[in-house]
Amino acid sequence: MRRILAVWAAKLATLAGRLIGKKSSSSPGVIALKICPSLIKQLAGNIEKGIIVTCGTNGKTTTNNLLYTALTKSGYKVVCNNLGANMLGGIATTLAQSCNIFGKFKADYACLEVDEASTVKVFEHLTPDYMIITNLFRDQLDRYGEIDITVNLLNKAIKKAPNVKLILNGDDPLTSQFGNTYYAKYFGIDEKVLPQIDETKEGRYCTMCGHEMSYNYFHYSQLGDYYCTNCGNKRPELDYFAKDVDLKNSLKFSINNTDLIDVNYRGFYNIYNILAVYSALDMMGIKKSGFSQMLDDYKPQIGRMEEFDLGKPVILNLAKNPAGFNQAIQTVLQDERKKDIIVAINDKANDGHDVSWLWDVDFERLKDANMNSLTTTGIRLYDISLRFKYSDVKVDSINPDMRSAILNTLNTDAEVCYVLVNYTALFSTQTIMLELSEKRKKEINEEENK
Repeated sequence: MRRILAVWAAKLATLAGRLIGKKSSSSPGVIALKICPSLIKQLAGNIEKGIIVTCGTNGKTTTNNLLYTALTKSGYKVVCNNLGANMLGGIATTLAQSCNIFGKFKADYACLEVDEASTVKVFEHLTPDYMIITNLFRDQLDRYGEIDITVNLLNKAIKKAPNVKLILNGDDPLTSQFGNTYYAKYFGIDEKVLPQIDETKEGRYCTMCGHEMSYNYFHYSQLGDYYCTNCGNKRPELDYFAKDVDLKNSLKFSINNTDLIDVNYRGFYNIYNILAVYSALDMMGIKKSGFSQMLDDYKPQIGRMEEFDLGKPVILNLAKNPAGFNQAIQTVLQDERKKDIIVAINDKANDGHDVSWLWDVDFERLKDANMNSLTTTGIRLYDISLRFKYSDVKVDSINPDMRSAILNTLNTDAEVCYVLVNYTALFSTQTIMLELSEKRKKEINEEENK
């Protein structure tokens, strides 16, 4: 009875939230858990083949949703927290929304993105069969603290699921270390691809002895072919590897020298997301015959290099920490078109109040971006403007209003506009872009009907 009441409460709360314009991806689950604290544990028993959890600082939403898409296209019934509500309440909401009015559902798999700091609590309620860890970077220092705290939390969580099969980014020394204790397979990029720019490395010291790591080559941050000259610790042998990488007009590469991938995605980092999904499917014994087609059909989540036609392409991208921003900058640099750039920085609770991480982003590289104009906005618009000043990058406009900032760029002769935002600026910015896109469509239709 408690379970049924909890499910009803979650469904009603979701409906009420959506009626007033909220996504209601987490709070309904919080309400449900107060009614039935064992709700997740009870509902997880309805998942017949396996639970796959995806963790990591960057890329977990894309990886989780790609895996969900691959499994559903393979004919399986899958439960997934697609919107990225990745704490206990969000997972409870996802499971409750999958139930019928009698509090029951059946699914083959569950694909669940889980916040790293929440894994210990979540694993008290469910036991994953597979766990993907994409990478570990500094993120929201006032919430997570330094990376070693996140590593300790993940270790505690994995101990609660000792039979879990780990799928780890072998290029990341902070991530691959979990394979020293638990069963794991590794994915990575097995060749030098990007310019070897000396950027801030999050995990520059060996996880075994504390000596500074050396690299045959690196991709970004601490990711690459690393080794320790002191103790011999090095990148593990990759079970799933990308080679023959070509970034000119799309993402082209081969996996294990056999499967060829050619997708119209932006961002070098997406190679890791694709490798993680490919690795998981192979470990689960799922056929990958339609893998390339699935990648072509997949629609990126909000703000993952999401493109809008507003008379010119306007591209929205979420970048919420130094590693994410540096990869966004790398993607901008690969686009040779003349461009306007808008950068929005907020400091609300979900962003982290500490914005000192801005000084670890390589904003200096934007000097080479063929930039027409640079606009700063958001709650901390003056902080980011100051950061650009010290980078010797000219800010053309400091504008507290995102809508007018976007409209201003539509009147320039730039060929494209990139809008780089951190977390709490994402949804409001997307709403503005959707409204402007709809307005443009109406204007075009009216013109055609004249």
